[in-house]
This record gives sequence, C-alpha cells and structure tokens, in this order.
Amino acid sequence: MSRVGKNPVVVPQGVDVAIKEDQISVKGALGALSLAQSALVTVKNEGGKLIFVAADDSRQADAMSGTMRQLVNNMVIGVAKGFEKKLNLVGVGYKAQAQGAKLNLTVGYSHPVVMDMPAGIKVETPTPTEVLIKGFDRQRVGQIAAEVRAVRPPEPYKGKGIRYSDETIVIKETKKK
Repeated sequence: MSRVGKNPVVVPQGVDVAIKEDQISVKGALGALSLAQSALVTVKNEGGKLIFVAADDSRQADAMSGTMRQLVNNMVIGVAKGFEKKLNLVGVGYKAQAQGAKLNLTVGYSHPVVMDMPAGIKVETPTPTEVLIKGFDRQRVGQIAAEVRAVRPPEPYKGKGIRYSDETIVIKETKKK
C-alpha cells in the first residue's frame, strides 16, 4: 500500500469538502477547487478526516490512492492558507514591477516583457529584484512561476537570470588558454 495514501487528510474548520461519485469539491476562505475522482480510489469522510483506500489490490490503485490523497491535501491547504513561490532576479539592471494583474519584467532584452496573470493568481514585487506569486491552486502557482522563470533562466557562467529563491546555480568555470 502507498505510504502517502495511508495518512488521512485533516480538514480544518472553515473548509467544506463535498464528495460525489465523479468529483471531490473543496471550498474555503480563499476559493473553491474540484478534482475528478478516480474509480480506483474510494474516499470516505470520517469525522473531519478524509481517508483514501485503494478499490482493489492492483499497483495502479495503490499508486492512485497516494496521488489522490496528496492532490486533495494540496486543495485543502490551498483554500485554507494558500501557496506562494518566490523568484529572485540576478543581473545588472534586471528588475520586475507588478501592475495589477500584470508583471512587467526588464531582464536584458531590448524590450520589457509583460506577462498577464490569470484569475486566482496574485503577483507582488516587494523589491525590484523579488517576485512573489500567490494563489490557492498549487499546480497553477507552480506553473506560472515556471513560465516567469522561463523568460530568462539562469545561465551557468555568471548566474544571471530569474531563479527560484531556494534554487542553487552551479557556476561553471570559464575556458582557460
């Protein structure tokens, strides 16, 4: 059995979970999310805890029970607290500016790069070289952060570019004559 799938998901106060035959819906203070339910996993709500059990003894059902449990756990945490990704801009003249639902990046190109943020995603710039991406859907927050990073990924010789705050870049040594 999946080790992750054995742990129950604790539902905090203020979060409503609706389990139907074809989907699981989670509502909280920050928003509402839904997930298509797999036929390989049985979900039970027992006293504020969600329990995920594989429907049969196959490897797929076992793996899917752990996957479903983690996806629902991310939904519960997201609508209760939210998620955030922090990006740093490294380079001379590199800066970011949040303007409502748009992010304006100046990262060494001949033109500024303007990115529109989808609904449910907030972007903040506490300093010109930091970008905070916040939202209640973990997958979307991570995807938007990856798209912002892809505008100018860090290069290996000087480390210039957009990187995650917890990312380490291994700097290569330059060629010697």
